[in-house]
Amino acid sequence: MGNPTRRAFTLAALAAVTTTGAAGTGTAAAASARTGTAAAPTDTGTAAAAPTDTGTAAAAGRHRAGPAEMRGMWLATVANRDWPSRPGLSAARQRDELLTWLDLAVRNRLNTVMFQVRPTADALWPSSYEPWSQVLTGTQGESPGWDPLGTAVAEAHARGLELHAWFNPYRVATHSDLGRLVPTHPARLHPEWVVPYGGKLYYNPGLPEVRAFVQDAMLDAVRRYPLDAVHFDDYFYPYPVAGQTFDDDAAYDAHGGGHPSRAAWRRSNIDLLVLETAGRIKAIRPTTQFGISPFGVWRNASTDPLGSDTRALQSYDDVYADTRRWVREGWIDYLVPQLYWNIGLAAADYAKLVPWWADVARGSRTRLYLGEALYKAGDPAQPAAWQDPAELSAHLTLAARYPQVRGHVFFAAGDVAADRVGAMARVVADHYTLPAAAPRSPMGAGVPAPGAGPRSRGPVT
Repeated sequence: MGNPTRRAFTLAALAAVTTTGAAGTGTAAAASARTGTAAAPTDTGTAAAAPTDTGTAAAAGRHRAGPAEMRGMWLATVANRDWPSRPGLSAARQRDELLTWLDLAVRNRLNTVMFQVRPTADALWPSSYEPWSQVLTGTQGESPGWDPLGTAVAEAHARGLELHAWFNPYRVATHSDLGRLVPTHPARLHPEWVVPYGGKLYYNPGLPEVRAFVQDAMLDAVRRYPLDAVHFDDYFYPYPVAGQTFDDDAAYDAHGGGHPSRAAWRRSNIDLLVLETAGRIKAIRPTTQFGISPFGVWRNASTDPLGSDTRALQSYDDVYADTRRWVREGWIDYLVPQLYWNIGLAAADYAKLVPWWADVARGSRTRLYLGEALYKAGDPAQPAAWQDPAELSAHLTLAARYPQVRGHVFFAAGDVAADRVGAMARVVADHYTLPAAAPRSPMGAGVPAPGAGPRSRGPVT
């Protein structure tokens, strides 16, 4: 998102609709606060200060009560959004800060941390495929002297937390200079894999060799650690940038045959990434789940009668992610659409999107959780609804009417700690009075073949 700042995402645009106005006409500002573009609220920008309470809450984490539900938070590392508080800290200081975030999750009666371990085609573990991330030492490729992901898994489990390793599949850098990458970086060794776009560098999803490589790089972590889940964010093809074209002409000429359009070919590329990753995860570690957190609108009803009553950017058309299909076909274990809008927003009303997604999930093996914009609560740049400490609690109250909704994930850890207007404290007081375990799929559940999902409402579009 412009200078590095949010939700993993600076994370490119997470908002995608304007939140001003009574007019309520959303614009596709493409802002997933998790990518690092100027529009993004937080995925990369200034790093939030780490919380200071370092007390361990392991005992509390082990006491489970109440029905299983997802209670998660994203812990973003891109541009040092949440952790580490700055690059170049000692290994001991980095470790202490990481444990403080895990303790924060326990104190808020959360049960899952989505830890961003591959923010920009780099790694927060000793990867066999990609360099150490510069968010650790300030220098890409330089070892921090410890294993952050291995530590996070062990310490999360010691506290009764699940650890979902969060990966961005195709983002290479939040700048456009290939020469700034370490010389041994795969993108330097294979510049033909890389497409500059919008001031950033991306791997080309249309190249089969790229799709295979990014899977190998991410699955290296699955082989090494008992991850509870592999978690993708909302960046597939990049969010649209006005006046720019994502140059995949050569890849389309070579591999696009048999598809009715470039858009259909691009969606097929992302479908293949999802399906192949799901199958390979289960082959390596059957108990590891696979979840994705996409932009919160699949398609608008004005475009497709199956779409939602919204006027926003569309993941199907703009980033070529057919998120509805992944749920209906049961290709993944869970989906967390980023419903980062308030109740009553004309362009993208939370109260309309929740029942729409619940209807999509009905009858599917894919569990539905909802992504919540905690980062907006108390932000003076946001509409009046986000100045009300009760807004987020009202989201959970509304969602509780729909049995398909199995929990919520909050963006992001720094905002859980800051809790500017007490919105998170209100959620905990109103909804999290008892601890709860995260939902789980049956052990070793297989990945259905394409087209094997529920068909009660006709073919998937």
